[in-house]
Amino acid sequence: MQIDMIQQLQEAIIRTISPETLLWILIGVFVGIVFGALPGLTATTGVAIFTPLTFYMSFEVSMALLLGLFCGGYFAGSIPAILIKTPGAPGNAATIMDGYPMAAKGRAGEALALSTVSSVFGGIFSAVALVLFAPLLGNLATKFGSAEYFAIGVLGLVCVASVSGKSIVKGIAAAIFGMLLGSIGMDPISGVLRFTFGNPNLSGGIALVPALIGFFAITEVLLKVEDFSDINTQNILKVNKVLTNLKDCFKYKWLLVKSAVIGTLIGALPGTGPTIASWVSYNEAKRGSKNAKDFGTGIPEGIIASEASNNAVTGGAMIPLLTLGIPGDTVTAILLGALMVQGITPGPMLIEQNYGLVASILIILIIANLFMLGLGLLASKMFPYLVKTPQPILIPLIIVLCVVGGYANGSSYFDVQILMIMGIVGFILMKYGFPVPPIVLGLVLGPIIEPNFRRALISADMNPLIFFQRPISLTLIILTVAILYFLLKSPNK
Repeated sequence: MQIDMIQQLQEAIIRTISPETLLWILIGVFVGIVFGALPGLTATTGVAIFTPLTFYMSFEVSMALLLGLFCGGYFAGSIPAILIKTPGAPGNAATIMDGYPMAAKGRAGEALALSTVSSVFGGIFSAVALVLFAPLLGNLATKFGSAEYFAIGVLGLVCVASVSGKSIVKGIAAAIFGMLLGSIGMDPISGVLRFTFGNPNLSGGIALVPALIGFFAITEVLLKVEDFSDINTQNILKVNKVLTNLKDCFKYKWLLVKSAVIGTLIGALPGTGPTIASWVSYNEAKRGSKNAKDFGTGIPEGIIASEASNNAVTGGAMIPLLTLGIPGDTVTAILLGALMVQGITPGPMLIEQNYGLVASILIILIIANLFMLGLGLLASKMFPYLVKTPQPILIPLIIVLCVVGGYANGSSYFDVQILMIMGIVGFILMKYGFPVPPIVLGLVLGPIIEPNFRRALISADMNPLIFFQRPISLTLIILTVAILYFLLKSPNK
């Protein structure tokens, strides 16, 4: 078995370092940086739009593009956070605390360099953690039955609902709505059609990729159109010498490691993501620093902590995706759809039966981060021009990409209709304070939670105690209830 895994690893290296794959990794990182650096767009938006373009690619090439975009987008959200005090994504909000004050002192180049190196370290650290811990979790996952899959699915929904908005109640309501959308189509147990309203296009359920593009890209476009305003070019800080005092990253090497560990661990929890990881890491860095009073004034520690943790989520979020088939965050929810289109079903048997695919993902993540290091340092003086891209050019381009991506999913105009409808629904719900990420995770996890809940009951002769008689499912349920209790008791519920 060990020899077979080594052989698969060697084959994965050969496939991954081919010129074609390396080129697509570079393209993915570049596109990810573009999407991440444009305020209002995120890595999630980019991955959702470009996923349909990978349907006709090989596994390595498709993962090269999407994982490159994943890594580049997570890092690049720090660019507008540093230059215009506006995070490219929620996960980069903590970077504003010290990134913008440092840039305001004329050290924007240094702030961007610190962000780049910290992000690369976090990304590579989490990729190595993926290869070390995914097999261990995969072995544990072989003990999972229907009760355990139901319990971890519910835990994931509660986690994402709890960190996606100001109201935990609205977050849970959004997750339930997503599960209802996921129940459309054929009943997984009885085979009876549900909620199709006589429309044969819905018999297979709502297509995941068009729905994701709608919720993430079209919703964002509508929000930008409503609040139409170009970036004030007067407020964009100039980038000076990029490599000045870059040794600060290595001066705080233990902070880098600690932040990367936090990001990897939080990323591995289904439904959490970079926002909570970066803030936890930032607060931990402040708590353990001798210069705690200087945080928020533009010190390297604040940037290093938030960005190392933010990008460490990339590898961490892949762990539950590959071992359990449950996405760690919204981007990996889209990657789940991309993998399934490639004929790959993530789960406990993936590592055992096809370790080469997991190895390819590891290698692509490492190469993507190395490319990101080069692009982040060499192209940093161009970032201010990227940030001030005119909205009248940007918005129509995004809409065209969305429509093309939606149609490419199944060469169906119905998918384009789904894309638009979900975008409008997401926009309306956002206006009333309901977050979109729980809806998407509900749509993805619903078809996992419901059938496993019913199978567990059927296997136990409809005895609900089955969920409390198995140690793993009982532990997960207790953890879910504890999280809900503390969230509902908090003043910000």
